[in-house]
Amino acid sequence: MPTTPRKARKLLKEGKAKVITVKPFTIKLLIPTGETKQDITLGIDSGYLNIGFSATTEKKELISGEVKLLAGMSDRIAKKVQYRRIRRQRLRYRKPKFDNRKRKNGWLAPSIQHKLDSHIRFIDKLKSILPITKIIVEVANFDIQKIKNPDIRGAKYQHGEQMGFGNLREYILYRDNHKCQNPNCKNKDTQPILEIHHIKYQSNGGTDTPNNLITLCNKCHTTPNHKQGKFLYEWQINKPKIRGFKDATFMSIVRWKLVKLIDSLHTYGYITKNNRIKYGIEKSHYNDAFVIANGGIQIRVEPIIFEQIRRNNRSLEKFYDAKYIDMRTGEKVRAGDINCGRRTRNKNKNSENLKIYRGRKISDGQRRIRTQRYFYQPNDLVKYEGKVYTVKGSQNNGKYVALKEIKKVPKVELLSPYKFRKGFAC
Repeated sequence: MPTTPRKARKLLKEGKAKVITVKPFTIKLLIPTGETKQDITLGIDSGYLNIGFSATTEKKELISGEVKLLAGMSDRIAKKVQYRRIRRQRLRYRKPKFDNRKRKNGWLAPSIQHKLDSHIRFIDKLKSILPITKIIVEVANFDIQKIKNPDIRGAKYQHGEQMGFGNLREYILYRDNHKCQNPNCKNKDTQPILEIHHIKYQSNGGTDTPNNLITLCNKCHTTPNHKQGKFLYEWQINKPKIRGFKDATFMSIVRWKLVKLIDSLHTYGYITKNNRIKYGIEKSHYNDAFVIANGGIQIRVEPIIFEQIRRNNRSLEKFYDAKYIDMRTGEKVRAGDINCGRRTRNKNKNSENLKIYRGRKISDGQRRIRTQRYFYQPNDLVKYEGKVYTVKGSQNNGKYVALKEIKKVPKVELLSPYKFRKGFAC
């Protein structure tokens, strides 16, 4: 059971305990004690991007906070599939394995399974430092069509916006009148090649829902226009805010799986909301968790914010594009930003050839292959010249370390470790 800071200092000084973790500060007794414990209820406000948690007794709250879950898992899985397919194409003697794949009952998509596993791992982490006797999880089942259209009922559920169209692309092209939706489009082709663009990039959490898709021609839908400062990048901010339903879909899929796997009780969102209003508590993930854990009048503690960080970056090779001087502006740009414009074998459909604007070459393109794992990894905290900085990456075979907050790249000998941030880090 939790103790006071004064008693903890005394136990550590007398050698009767040792430190296990610093945040939350946890000690382990080295002497036998009795088994007297009070009941602790852990409330979990589960979600797609955040987990709220709060552990309470009858008199006080022992720990609370929220976890920011790892994002971009779907994008990393897609890249892994791409790399694997390319690798298999180079080895023709390998037999295809697509007929060997089997899905067990209860199978979940890898990105959803990762979210579910993260919930369970963090709950196990809390159970390892507190003698939790009861867990309560808030569950919910969302009617997404009802959220979009409150008046929907009966047969209207079968009459979606894509009814009568063969696929999503066909619907988007019809909705946009088979025209490029860029108001500043300069494509003068009578029959331009039309493509579907994600307004909010998939790498930033954009979905395949119709309200996140728009029609563009091949001369507007180019790689340079996706870069920061270009109009497609700005559309993510200036276009109307897109309502996503990933969190609602996640809860509808895994709500009972989570309750069953951790053998917990469950409650519902409307009960949490009513109790939160009853006690005059503001809306937040850890406040919801406090109410879920039967909290109301107990003494509160300051919340702890955890962030889930990747343990390993398995990408061993990276490509860095060549740099040129753009003759139009005199600025240094990537070679891909001033490319030849070729998109198809039909030369008439290619975009403008921008290679003619390439000036002096600043640096060659290069492939960098990581041959070993370095001492400092991205997101670790280090001390440099008396201040704490965040590691961005290693350079020159680990001899130099790039830091996020400053441009200077110091030698590794000038740094001292402050905190290694992997997994669930405070």
